[in-house]
Amino acid sequence: MAKQINPNLNEEQKKILFEHGTEVPFSGEFYLNREEGIFHCANCDNSLFRSKEQFDSGCGWPSFTDPIIKEAVIYREDDSLGVLRTEVLCGKCGAHLGHVFPDGPAPTHQRFCINSAVLNLEKPEK
Repeated sequence: MAKQINPNLNEEQKKILFEHGTEVPFSGEFYLNREEGIFHCANCDNSLFRSKEQFDSGCGWPSFTDPIIKEAVIYREDDSLGVLRTEVLCGKCGAHLGHVFPDGPAPTHQRFCINSAVLNLEKPEK
């Protein structure tokens, strides 16, 4: 469970972040994002991913090749669907973000499959 729950979260965000839910594929705000910026955890504002690391994997959720820094996320084994996966949690508050798979593009070959609802995009100042 997260250290502290942001009181401004909506019900969908709470379900994903704290009950390990997921949003409907291809429905999220950032699925096909083309804007520059840094994605932050909707709960604690931890910097997670750069938009330049985002790619269209076709999976239905925003996908990234690497977190902004190694400590931005933590990993946990997840066998909740009867298959072993690697869950991705916020490195600061411990909230559920999504999963990572070893089928992404070079150079990392990682596909961080993250729910849009748990992300906020900080756009660069112009």
